[in-house]
Amino acid sequence: MKLIHVRTPLLTLFFLLFSFSPSNTAAETEAQALLAWKSSLLQPDSLASWSLLNSTNPCEWFGVRCGSGGRVVVQLSLPHSNLVGTLDNLDFSALPNLTTLDLSYNNLAGAVPPNVSALSKLTSLDLSSNNFSGSIPPEIGHLSELLELRLFNNSLGGEIPYQLTGLQKVQLLDLGFNFLETPDYSNFTGMPSLTYLDLSLNSLTEEFPPFILNCTKLTYLDLSENGLTGPIPESLGINLVSLEYLNLSFNSLEGVIPASLAKLPRLRDLRLGVNNLVGGVPATLGSISSLRVLELYNNSLGGPIPPSLGQLQKLERLDIKFAGLNSTIPPELGNCTNLNYIELSTNRFEGELPGSFVKLTKMREFGISSNSLSGEIPTGFFGSWPQLISFQVQNNSITGRIPSEIGLATSLTHLFLYTNNLSGPIPVEIGNLVNLTQLDLSENSLTGTIPSTIGSLTNLSVLNLFYNNLTGSIPKEIGNMTTLAIIDLNTNNLEGELPGTIAELPNLAFLSVFTNNLAGSIPQDLGQNGLLETVRFSNNSFSGELPRGLCTGFALQNLQVNSNNFSGSLPSCLRNCSRLHRVRLDSNHFGGNLEEAFGVHPDLVYLDLTGNQLTGTLSPDWAKCKSLTYLHVDGNSISGGIPAALGNMTDLHDLSLASNCLAGGIPPEIGKLEFLFKLNLSSNMLTGSIPSELGELDPLTHLDLSGNELTGRVTAELANLNGLLLLDLSKNKLTGEIPDQLGNLNSLQILLDLSSNSLSGTIPPNLEKLTRLQKLNISHNNLSGEIPGSLSEMFSLESVDFSYNNLTGPIPEGGAFRNASFEAYVGNMGLCGDVRGLLSCLSTSGEVSHKRHKRLVIAIVVPVVGVLVLAATVITIMLLCRDDHREKLEMEKATRENSESLIWERDGKFTFMDIANATGNFDEACCIGRGRFGSVYKAELPTGHAVAVKRLHVAHSEEMVEVYQKSFDNEIAALTEVRHRNIVKLHGFCLKSGYTFGVRVRRQG
Repeated sequence: MKLIHVRTPLLTLFFLLFSFSPSNTAAETEAQALLAWKSSLLQPDSLASWSLLNSTNPCEWFGVRCGSGGRVVVQLSLPHSNLVGTLDNLDFSALPNLTTLDLSYNNLAGAVPPNVSALSKLTSLDLSSNNFSGSIPPEIGHLSELLELRLFNNSLGGEIPYQLTGLQKVQLLDLGFNFLETPDYSNFTGMPSLTYLDLSLNSLTEEFPPFILNCTKLTYLDLSENGLTGPIPESLGINLVSLEYLNLSFNSLEGVIPASLAKLPRLRDLRLGVNNLVGGVPATLGSISSLRVLELYNNSLGGPIPPSLGQLQKLERLDIKFAGLNSTIPPELGNCTNLNYIELSTNRFEGELPGSFVKLTKMREFGISSNSLSGEIPTGFFGSWPQLISFQVQNNSITGRIPSEIGLATSLTHLFLYTNNLSGPIPVEIGNLVNLTQLDLSENSLTGTIPSTIGSLTNLSVLNLFYNNLTGSIPKEIGNMTTLAIIDLNTNNLEGELPGTIAELPNLAFLSVFTNNLAGSIPQDLGQNGLLETVRFSNNSFSGELPRGLCTGFALQNLQVNSNNFSGSLPSCLRNCSRLHRVRLDSNHFGGNLEEAFGVHPDLVYLDLTGNQLTGTLSPDWAKCKSLTYLHVDGNSISGGIPAALGNMTDLHDLSLASNCLAGGIPPEIGKLEFLFKLNLSSNMLTGSIPSELGELDPLTHLDLSGNELTGRVTAELANLNGLLLLDLSKNKLTGEIPDQLGNLNSLQILLDLSSNSLSGTIPPNLEKLTRLQKLNISHNNLSGEIPGSLSEMFSLESVDFSYNNLTGPIPEGGAFRNASFEAYVGNMGLCGDVRGLLSCLSTSGEVSHKRHKRLVIAIVVPVVGVLVLAATVITIMLLCRDDHREKLEMEKATRENSESLIWERDGKFTFMDIANATGNFDEACCIGRGRFGSVYKAELPTGHAVAVKRLHVAHSEEMVEVYQKSFDNEIAALTEVRHRNIVKLHGFCLKSGYTFGVRVRRQG
């Protein structure tokens, strides 16, 4: 018992001594530090094992590795652990033995703590792909044992601290994908051990960082996607002889490509794309035998591709698109037998595709689009390139047929031949390309039918065959192409109906067949997949109703079915398509209520409903279509008023509500449409005055309010529309004078039409300033006075019409006035001038000069007037009797002889003698109306015909020359034969003894 008593205290002491050993104390400290950090993280589920309940030894926790016999933490590796939080609560000083810290690909944020420098044994620090911000702490430069530093893909900013170059052992430095700025490089030193440097996608500017040229062991250098300027240093190819990867793309580097790059014997990747390099492709690059990738795209190099590049036997990728290259494609490139990627698009290459390319048996992606290549596609390509997945030669001038051998390239996924001069049919072998996802043969001269074998392309998502000369029908096999999302067959000569199978395509989102010869109805199941975004049926002969489910799913954005024969009401689902962008339904026969067809469409930009049979009213809800720029509802049967709310459609550029049944006034709120440049409200029943607010529409170029019942004066504020090209206010009830201010519309060019109103006063001379105006019409008003002679300054005028006013005096000089026909001046009593049919102004001017001697004339006439009165009276009575006698003799002769000029309908049922008898030789009792140039008589003929006879007095028949007479006769002859419901039938015409007689059917009332 005594022995046991002695040993128990010793054993207890042994355990106590062990429990307080330094290694256990260190482990406990490390555990506490890690647990404290864990507690600061947001739901660190991946760190569930970090618990003293699981183990008091952190070396057994997830992501923790220990050394020195498993007693101290040397690695903390937690990539992709979904950690959310910061490093603020991680006590780095409690982990003095840590050599590796990897927290990459998490959601850690905040600053990188400066006390990370406490990890004096650290060899690898990886904080990449997090959300760290702020600057890089210079204290990292104290980590003298560091071999790898990865901070890429964060939000770090500020200048790169020069202290990092003091890390003499660092081999890998990756600071890419941040917002780091250009530092002062004067304190930077070379990094003798550095082999990998990535500073890509930062905000570095100025010239090439000079310290890099002293990092002579570099094998990988990426400075891409910065703002570097200046030249590429010539010494780069001399100092960095170990380089294998060089990426300077997406900068603003200038100058030529240094010839010294040819001295980099290990260079495998040379990427200099998207810079401002010039001077051509150096031929010396062909001596870099190790080169596998050469990217020089998006520069202004110019010149040809040097044939020496054909020496690059290991070259796999060649990308020199958008580089201004010219000449032909050297056939020597066919010797680069490892090439699997060629991209030479958007240059100025000419000539044919080299036949030597058949040796490129590893070719996978071939792109030489947007050049000036000609000739045919070599048939051997497709049999020699079994791995080909992309063939893109679009936007060239390639001719000939699509080779049938194309069916051998069964791995093809992309085939782009569009915008060339290809002809002939689409080969049936195209159905062998079962892996094809995109096929574009558009904008060629292909003929024949769409082969039914195309239905085998079940992986195809895009089919573009538009702008060709394809004929026949759309094959029903298209319904087998279940992956199709886009079908564009527009502008061909396709016939027949749209196949019903097309409605069975589950992924169809875009269907365009406009401008063909298609007819029949649309499959009623089209759109049931709920994915249709664009439907274009325009310019065909489709009929019937649109499918009720066309917009099922409400995804529809573009609906263009104009110029067809569609009828019926619009699909009800259209009202709920909130993503509508562009809709054209014009030139059809759609009916139904406009308010029921459309709702609120905030993205709608363009809507044309012209030429249908829509009814209802304009809802104020249209104002909620805030994006609408084009709204045409012309030629329907819309009634009611124009909502004042339309003034809130602030993006509206073109508004036309013409040819409807709209009534009420023009809302002044229209004047708030600050971007409106076309307004057409013509041919309605609008009343009231023209709002002065329309004068506030500064961009307006076209204003048409014609054919309404507008009253009041022509609003002078319209003269503020400085950009107006067309102004039509005709066929209204406007009164007052023409505003003098209209002459300030100096941009007016197409038309000024104020005709068919009740305007009075004189023509403003200020109109002379409308020197760009081509057509002027102020006819059918009550204007008086003379036509201002200054209007002859309107040198652009091509057409004028002053008819049916009360104008007097001479017509102005100038081509448009002198070249106008008599009809442009008819209905004015006092106009004269050198226009055939008008009086000469010579006699008129004589009368004016005599007025100056009015008093002298009166003095002479008065004394003798008494003497002459009696004689004048006797002579007048005798002459009147003689005229009556002569008229009766001539009328009798007219019944016996042919008239001097006589035109009569071929199947006439009565003669001119019948008319003379029926009117009692044109007795006043039969006169039913008088005009300025003659009288109208009614005649009830024995045949039962009721006719109206117009007798015109030709006061100057001697001036009607033979050519004019013949033209007039031909016109009357044509009218006797015309048959039209809107033209009153003309039976005939006769010219006799200074009178012309026209006989028409007499309408009652």
